[in-house]
Amino acid sequence: MSRNRVLVPQAKAGLNKFKMEAAKEVGVNLTDGYNGDLTSRENGSVGGQMVKKMVEAYENNL
Repeated sequence: MSRNRVLVPQAKAGLNKFKMEAAKEVGVNLTDGYNGDLTSRENGSVGGQMVKKMVEAYENNL
């Protein structure tokens, strides 16, 4: 059972685009479909890059 859900369905496309950009920046070959062949380290680096960019955006808007 997946607990991950988008609270604002209209934001799903934007989140996917953001995730793909973050993956490209850290050199992870993320695809639109199945990505179960990626390591935990690779997936974590994508999530970490996303958080880093969100924090930077927040700090720039202060």
